[in-house]
Amino acid sequence: MRLHSDVSMTDTDDGTVLLHQRTGRYWQLNLTGSRVLHRLLDGDTPETIAAGLAASYGVDPQRAADDVGAVIRQLRAAGLTVAP
Repeated sequence: MRLHSDVSMTDTDDGTVLLHQRTGRYWQLNLTGSRVLHRLLDGDTPETIAAGLAASYGVDPQRAADDVGAVIRQLRAAGLTVAP
């Protein structure tokens, strides 16, 4: 996964801010959403990311997988990311 060419990204103390330069719309990801995005951009699979979140935060693996899937769907629906 990669960011759409019109999207810029800035990390903050609270997560990540994404700006779609063509539309002027901003999105803010919390620290967990930011972690998911960065790992996706680094080439990690959703399954690997979910397993890491489940282990780090002590949550149910299925819940972590569902949450990672939701982040991916929302990023794609907003036109912020594209598949490789």
